[in-house]
Amino acid sequence: MLASIFVVDGVRHLISPEAKVEMARPVLDKVGPMLEKLDPRIPTDPRTIVRAKAAADVAAGLALATGHFTRPAAALLAAGLAPTAALDRRDMPTSLLKNLGLLGGLLLAAADTEGRPSIRYRTTHAVDRSQRAVKRAAKAAKREAKIAARSAAMARKFPG
Repeated sequence: MLASIFVVDGVRHLISPEAKVEMARPVLDKVGPMLEKLDPRIPTDPRTIVRAKAAADVAAGLALATGHFTRPAAALLAAGLAPTAALDRRDMPTSLLKNLGLLGGLLLAAADTEGRPSIRYRTTHAVDRSQRAVKRAAKAAKREAKIAARSAAMARKFPG
């Protein structure tokens, strides 16, 4: 349900981007020169940017809705929602509140591990397990070396 608004709005803005183009123009006028300095291949045309964001919203929304790549999809949608919230703030407080609510839901979805431990947790615990295994192996090798040394000493003391 969270993804539906992104899919529907994305399709709508892919088909007819004009409304968002006018909203995006002032922001892109400020950000455009920085983007061009960063990489001249990045499009700065408002219509292209709006359509690219709409396509990303549709793709990420569908991924979120179908449960594929949910965390990256939610993070992408949240990142794309921030500029939209900033633009909508000037127009309507209700729209800002809607976008903040959506942002909260997306952040929860991006942080959700679906009951599985996070990569950080798994990595930390794998390192801990490896360190314990190395310590056990070293202790066992030391014990085996002691036993071998005793056996060698006994063999020298009592040959044959």
